[in-house]
Amino acid sequence: MTMMSGAQMVVRTLEDLGVESLFGYPGGAVLDIYDALLESKKIKHILGRHEQGVAHAADGYARATGKVGVCLVTSGPGATNTVTSIATAYMDSIPMVILTGQVGTPLIGSDAFQEVDTVGITRPIVKHSYLCQCALDIPKYIRQAFYLASTGRPGPVVVDIPKDCVRPSMRFEYPEPEGEVKMRAYNPTTQGHKGQVKRAARMIAEASHPIMLVGGGAQLSGAKDEVRAIAKRFNIPVTSTLMGLGVYPSTDRQFLGMLGMHGTYEANNAMDKADLVFAVGCRFDDRVTNNLAKFCPAAKIVHIDIDPASISKTVNADLPIVGDAKIVLNQFIDAFNEFDLKENTEAMKSWWTEIEKFRHIDCLNYRHDENMIQPQEIIESVYRTTDGKAIIATDVGQHQMFTALYYKFDEPRHFLTSGGLGTMGYGFPAAIGAKIGCPDAQVCLFTGDGSFQMNIQELSTCLEYGIPVKIFILDNHTLGMVRQWQRMFYKGHISSTNLNSNPDFIALAKAYGHEGIRVEKPSELDDAVKKAISMKDKLVIVDILCNTDAKVLPMQQSGGSMSDMFLSEE
Repeated sequence: MTMMSGAQMVVRTLEDLGVESLFGYPGGAVLDIYDALLESKKIKHILGRHEQGVAHAADGYARATGKVGVCLVTSGPGATNTVTSIATAYMDSIPMVILTGQVGTPLIGSDAFQEVDTVGITRPIVKHSYLCQCALDIPKYIRQAFYLASTGRPGPVVVDIPKDCVRPSMRFEYPEPEGEVKMRAYNPTTQGHKGQVKRAARMIAEASHPIMLVGGGAQLSGAKDEVRAIAKRFNIPVTSTLMGLGVYPSTDRQFLGMLGMHGTYEANNAMDKADLVFAVGCRFDDRVTNNLAKFCPAAKIVHIDIDPASISKTVNADLPIVGDAKIVLNQFIDAFNEFDLKENTEAMKSWWTEIEKFRHIDCLNYRHDENMIQPQEIIESVYRTTDGKAIIATDVGQHQMFTALYYKFDEPRHFLTSGGLGTMGYGFPAAIGAKIGCPDAQVCLFTGDGSFQMNIQELSTCLEYGIPVKIFILDNHTLGMVRQWQRMFYKGHISSTNLNSNPDFIALAKAYGHEGIRVEKPSELDDAVKKAISMKDKLVIVDILCNTDAKVLPMQQSGGSMSDMFLSEE
């Protein structure tokens, strides 16, 4: 019999669940938990400098490792400061558990100091939420939270813990875990319908213009090997959503690049001309489809997703299959073997001839200027220097799209970015979480001078824990993506997007105890990137002055089909 306080139960339960890294920020409601944490030999606590950064770091840790990210914050503003981070994780289906402090149960509803209805505030942006009523609720709810966060369609789960539930003076027998968590009302489907799989397998083999669309669900399920095997078996062209990049190698001949609003000409045109779209773990959001009425007019849609609510939500699926992407794709491989299905050689030869014509447009070509650094050059320089093997985090804006287009991801879980919510300030703390989770990996951040200032305080976290991420600021002195829209669609009116009062990022790096390099000329770029990467144990900020008026191109024409695109400035 092990007698414990509620605070000790929090720590012990996290240890039982294998948690090694806990991102947090203390406050009055969670002081007892922090006191109990001092006793743990298994959990490393990483003290952030803002709760938003703390929760984004847990998100980045989860994306890079595939494990559940965990953070701990106090009540009131501690909890509300995580809301943007929780919404970011929810939109991208990231497994996270957010432990929040709460005022004592007798005070709930009395507008007590630092009281908010955390469960109510976060309800629309979590997979589930719990409010503990007593100490013995804590182990049960945390275990269920981990189970919910990591199974089915992953997502964030909140566990709200009132202060009196963790009081050290009250001790109870710790309920040891008994096997796997089971919840009667929650039983996600993982196996696809066998009949549907067999029908879809024949459709793929018989299609003359097929394309495989890989989404974040394939990334989260670990379906890399299955996606690659099926694509190779049938010589199918592959495209990806922003969240699916890396599942299929970007350097492979069959990969057409990202599709959608800033997708490649060949990817968007191949989708538009396809007679079958084999969609694996994507939700067909508006940044992928453009005008739904004109989306893939000749294509049958085979859609695999673990979330039944995502199937036919926006694009009607001709053949829906509910299940885990990795498991279902293995069922497809079994069906292909059972029916001895192989590539339709003649049809695919003709299809690839058509696709090569799209590729010949060379939509990612851009103008070089010997006097001015182009943003694309920065991404390409880092790609070359890291051999394309770094874990890359980004914030949101032009640099995010340039990264997706010009850094060729060959492995999953190497691209960490806010896709669904589009959260500026995400990238830096996410890079910290990734480095904590993957200490031997090279972790780089591409950010803008606007985004970086949103969570810049985490430079202090990096100094305290020796987190040597490499930060490349695409410094164009403007909110680049918003400015691009103003120039293209608002008659060139530039309203509140110029950033004329930036700090000296190099002086700031040194003030925080880090290294800084400024780059102003194209001739300086490669050497600066190599120097930064070579400083293995240092956080380095590389502030790169680049073209203020650069545009992310190609770009779909709003309201058009997949193939209606702006390809150049002209």
